[in-house]
Amino acid sequence: MADADDVRRLALALPHVVEIDSAGFDFRVGNKGFVWSYPERLPGQPRVIRTDVAVLYVGDEAEKQALLLGEPDKFFTTPAYDGLPLVMLRLATVDVPRLTELIGDAWHMRAPSDLS
Repeated sequence: MADADDVRRLALALPHVVEIDSAGFDFRVGNKGFVWSYPERLPGQPRVIRTDVAVLYVGDEAEKQALLLGEPDKFFTTPAYDGLPLVMLRLATVDVPRLTELIGDAWHMRAPSDLS
């Protein structure tokens, strides 16, 4: 079972990663976000930063749909993310090796070509 501390440790172990000041976690490479805390927005309520859920860059709609359909217990999305290559991951549903793979993949897709 993974958590926000695992996200931080794994993201910061990758080259040229910067952590942005946030109420949760927010990591970028080459000024591009690749994993951050889920900013949950419920109607009529203030935004809540969820550190138990990571937003991950996945590259394209096909990959997004594959994750959402293949592992709905782990991944979800909301209408605010429609058309964007992003999924939300329930951290408690994955182990650290799988989280390492997902964060590494997100980093590779967002890192400038001279880094990846």
